[in-house]
Amino acid sequence: MTAQQGGTGDGGGGPRRPSRRTVLASLGALPVAAVAAPVLAASGARAATRAAGEVVIDPSAERQTIRGFGGMNHTPWIGDLTAAQRETAFGAGEGQLGFSMLRMPVDETSSNWAGEVATARRAQELGATVFASPWNPPAHMVETFVRGDQQDARRLRHDMYGAYAQHLNDFTAFMRDNGVDLYAISVQNEPDYAHDWTWWTPDELLRFMREHAGSIDTRVIAPESFQYLKNISDPILDDSQALANMDILGAHLYGTPYGDFPYPLFQQRGAGKELWMTEVYHPNSSDSADLWPHALDVGEHIHHAMVDADFQAYVWWYIRRGYGPMREDGQISKRGANMAHFARFVRPGHVRVDATPSPEADVFTSAYRGDGSRVVVVAVNKGGSAVSQPFSVVGSGASTVSSWVTDASRTVAAQGQESVNGGSLTAELPGQSVSTFVWE
Repeated sequence: MTAQQGGTGDGGGGPRRPSRRTVLASLGALPVAAVAAPVLAASGARAATRAAGEVVIDPSAERQTIRGFGGMNHTPWIGDLTAAQRETAFGAGEGQLGFSMLRMPVDETSSNWAGEVATARRAQELGATVFASPWNPPAHMVETFVRGDQQDARRLRHDMYGAYAQHLNDFTAFMRDNGVDLYAISVQNEPDYAHDWTWWTPDELLRFMREHAGSIDTRVIAPESFQYLKNISDPILDDSQALANMDILGAHLYGTPYGDFPYPLFQQRGAGKELWMTEVYHPNSSDSADLWPHALDVGEHIHHAMVDADFQAYVWWYIRRGYGPMREDGQISKRGANMAHFARFVRPGHVRVDATPSPEADVFTSAYRGDGSRVVVVAVNKGGSAVSQPFSVVGSGASTVSSWVTDASRTVAAQGQESVNGGSLTAELPGQSVSTFVWE
């Protein structure tokens, strides 16, 4: 993503800290697989609603463990979040987004690194996972070349791969020295859509991952393809050494068809690795984030990212933007509300479990198990009519269900609590709405 869009040889040096990569396996990587108001009622529904097929939730059928939901703070391009905006972004209360992940840039100029510290430190204090992505290496490591009709394309000099790995380590150390424990760092933002930054071919990225990524002192993310194109990640998955040096497969979803969300090769080869969606805005950067019901496209997109792609993280582009989750005035938008229906309630460590994904056309449901009897269900109804939706949680010991709704007139509005027995209830999903239900 570019600033204009608003959207989106070894070096020397002093003594090195011992590599952290020898202990990363013990630090808790999350495996992809552990292989009107909504009316809550025991039966019946309003006459104006139509009945839907039952959503069956099986908390014992585990899928991926969730790392979190979040967004990007890019201080050099659009300025830092204010102190109040940090609380709105990373707090999990009423009127807040509940983000548990923060992405930030690795600027090619080290004098700009300090600008990211304040938000990163506060996000971490509020429990967020902090990670970073570079757009360009330092200028002295880059050469230009001709790529098609681009006369000034940029790439990392092949004799600078080791120095570049040290540059990433220097950023990690700087953040650590300033109170930010960077969970992971990417090799390159969108190496396959880099007209405005640094290109990498699949072969170049494979070489770096195989020969140099092992020296990076924190978890390594690759390849962050702009469209989840598999031609750039397949070689890493097919190479045992490169795969050993990759901790997180990162991807962007710009224009990616839902049919391309599944990744069978990762499911085959990615044991012990994490799978993150590290950047997107959806469906566009031209509409207001409050345009309704268009904002429901975000809820559906997250649904498919969780259910079809098995992503463990869903990270938006700029946190604060007119088309983003937080408006420029610091309040959450309708697009942000769709994210909050997941982020505030599906917390890090929750596990997605089997649930009927689409009980009828235009209704999308996903479920997540927390501690004890806690089960979270997010339901998106893109249809124009209310739906009387039956839910059944297999083997549930929950005694209550609480709910929240966003529609044209309400934004993550609490709808109270209902007693349940045996895990079953029927809830009304208003037309063109997103709802969250929490069994406890």
